[in-house]
Amino acid sequence: MAAQDRHVARAFATQLGTAVAAKRLATQAEIGAQLGQVDELRNALLAAVSHDLRTPLASIKASISSLRQHDIEWPDDTRAEFEATIESETDRLTNLVANLLDMSRLQVSALVVHVRPMGVEEVALGAAAGLGSHDARVVIDIDETLPDVRADAALLERALANIIGNAIRLSPPGCPVQVTAGAVSGDPARVDIRVVDRGPGIPVRDRELVFQPFQRLVDHRRDDAGVGLGLAIARGFVEAMGGTLVIEDTPGGGTTMVIGLPAVDGDAS
Repeated sequence: MAAQDRHVARAFATQLGTAVAAKRLATQAEIGAQLGQVDELRNALLAAVSHDLRTPLASIKASISSLRQHDIEWPDDTRAEFEATIESETDRLTNLVANLLDMSRLQVSALVVHVRPMGVEEVALGAAAGLGSHDARVVIDIDETLPDVRADAALLERALANIIGNAIRLSPPGCPVQVTAGAVSGDPARVDIRVVDRGPGIPVRDRELVFQPFQRLVDHRRDDAGVGLGLAIARGFVEAMGGTLVIEDTPGGGTTMVIGLPAVDGDAS
């Protein structure tokens, strides 16, 4: 090889080596960033779960221990209160575990979605019923003539239950959560499902943050706030079905969560 050609070859090899090294450094930086995010999520999870597991377990333990004190004759209303506490705190633990499992499926892209036509009212009623004693604080007003939507029934019900449960926690006593739905014309047509509360509302600057895992920006001081996964899971499920989940203001104060899903009836208006 001529001297000039060897010079060109060496220059090319140097440039190639620099490019490979830069690629390697970029890959390492990306891996480092991912590990940092995983570590951050793990720390947040441990902090949240350690509190949110301990609190209901302590309530269940205290209620059961009291009921097992045979030397005390508890009045019927007190026993009923202990039993109600055990039931509600067990439901709380069940919801916590379900949310953790749901989030793990979303994180590893292991979510299985079965989209088919379905009625919104039926799914909304199922979501409210799954809230147990809290379903009395939910008012569902959905027209029977509303077009069906294309969605996964189990995922939509789970998403709605999380959103409704969050709205109930934020709503003051005597202010039920409203669940409505309406068809929106367009190409394609869609159905908007609205969950309306009369709580403190969510500032515009925080409306994307509340959909991040382990965020409790609004009700972080409440003991029943959960680990902050409900809305993150709800959006993940809705988007997996080809829908959207956004936040709007409630006229007069509060928050409106809007789920948008493709409508089966293309003539919706």
